[in-house]
Amino acid sequence: MSSIAIVGAGPQLGLAIARTFGAQGHDVALISRSPDKLGDLVTTLTSEGITATAFPADVLDRDALTQALKNATDHFDGINVLEYSPADTRRPTAPATPADIEPSHIQNEIEFQLYGAITATKAVLPAMREAGTGTLLYTTSARSITPQPPTANTDAAMAALRNWAVNLHRELDGTGIQAAHIGIDATIGTPTFYGQPCVTADQISPVYWELHTTKRDKAEQVFRG
Repeated sequence: MSSIAIVGAGPQLGLAIARTFGAQGHDVALISRSPDKLGDLVTTLTSEGITATAFPADVLDRDALTQALKNATDHFDGINVLEYSPADTRRPTAPATPADIEPSHIQNEIEFQLYGAITATKAVLPAMREAGTGTLLYTTSARSITPQPPTANTDAAMAALRNWAVNLHRELDGTGIQAAHIGIDATIGTPTFYGQPCVTADQISPVYWELHTTKRDKAEQVFRG
């Protein structure tokens, strides 16, 4: 049985990805720091005939994140796909433009975006290497590619994750393991000040299935609504 671990699972993109993979027979491990929200997601997916289990963990707690993925691996007898797209609602208020940034303003973003992704990857990659197959998918806003001055702290951290993910794809080329970055140049549910189109999560989630199946040679996919 195949299984996907969604780190940062929520009621929008995470749920849509879970449905897309679940409809194709994947079991779903849902990871985020809110047990109540995870419980709601499990109830929704179970009612739709998808096998889903919650594994609460905070991505800023590396030991807890590693343990959650270990528990998911044990529960489902392996994780074939990792998707990393957490959304942090605890960001401190701070100047975000390039000229105003202090190291402390970006540290939390780096911990959240890059270090969390590396931690999650190290929890599942060894088994993927042993099996000679697997998929690692990392999501950011497209501002990781085309940054905006008002969000320079988050954009810099997302760019670091993007750089690392594309490099990981190159390193794993030929091993049977796919690693890719997804940059979303749209907003889900509500428009932004930057003129991005508004889309639904269900419009985006097929991109992840394609990178897992028919586009395994691609290191990056930008979704534009």
